[in-house]
Amino acid sequence: MSRAVVLARHPEGAVTEQDFAVVEVADSDLPGGFFRTRNRVISLDAGFRQWMTEGAGDNYLTGMQIGDPVQSIVLGEVIESDHPDYPLGTMVSARTAWEEQSVLDGSDLCSPLEVANDVPLHQYMGILGPTGMTAWIGLFEIGQPGPGETVVVSAAGGAVGTVVGQLAKAEGCRVIGLTSTRDKADWLQGDVGYDAVIDRETQPDLGGALREACPDGVDIFFDNVGGEALDTVMSQLREQARLVLCGAISQYESAVQPLHNSWELITKRARMEGFMFSDYFESFPKIAGDLQGRLQRGALKSFDAVYEGIDATPRAFCDMMHGASRGKCLVTLD
Repeated sequence: MSRAVVLARHPEGAVTEQDFAVVEVADSDLPGGFFRTRNRVISLDAGFRQWMTEGAGDNYLTGMQIGDPVQSIVLGEVIESDHPDYPLGTMVSARTAWEEQSVLDGSDLCSPLEVANDVPLHQYMGILGPTGMTAWIGLFEIGQPGPGETVVVSAAGGAVGTVVGQLAKAEGCRVIGLTSTRDKADWLQGDVGYDAVIDRETQPDLGGALREACPDGVDIFFDNVGGEALDTVMSQLREQARLVLCGAISQYESAVQPLHNSWELITKRARMEGFMFSDYFESFPKIAGDLQGRLQRGALKSFDAVYEGIDATPRAFCDMMHGASRGKCLVTLD
């Protein structure tokens, strides 16, 4: 027997721990061509909240159903195999679920990992995994930063935001973060390295605070929030600005907020583009190599909120969604 976290009910509004349940799962026979993993690290990602809502589902993922293990990106170790590419002992990253064991066939973002003994294992689900990939792809493939440009990052204290800020700073950009509290803003400036941070707690007028922090306008907006924050930044773009649409956490648990400033995209000749990190699957080894090199040189730091045990997963996810954690939120199962 192993355990998994299933969706107990479709969340309505803010997600709670009661929306999930930890259940025991009987071990099944291994089908031909499959392999079984003992999962070691679970990546918690706000975007998966979108597919927990009743009736959810789109061209990217099907909606989660009550009683199903909650979808996630997971790192596991192969403990049983009938697949030639995944022998015993292989470390694997895959899109599977909040579960202690998974039965996989090598599809759905599944790939073997080469892990270094001197790198904490959980970082392969964070800064060296989906989080770092997302930040790198969004900033460099879409944002295309140049020295001296002003980069604004929403949800700057989250997993992706902490990485984007560091990468943009290393490119010679002036980096401004948007976050929830003054305490988190001070941390982002002091520890993560943002040049300035605007927080909702003490600076509720985002438009005014942006004009003060970015008097010449915004060159790149790396957006993890959408809604009102996106609309406000759209009103303060420089010509040839790039808007990177990475997430929309403002609408995962509440009504969609309208955008009124789209005309600015035309007059400023701006480009707004969304992406999914999985579209760049073939580039993952190159990107991971770049990120690992930066870590080894001390040019990049990993900020992680690590929880332990499958039972902690619902609480960890709720903490992340409601801003109680900082950086990348993960659960280890050792």
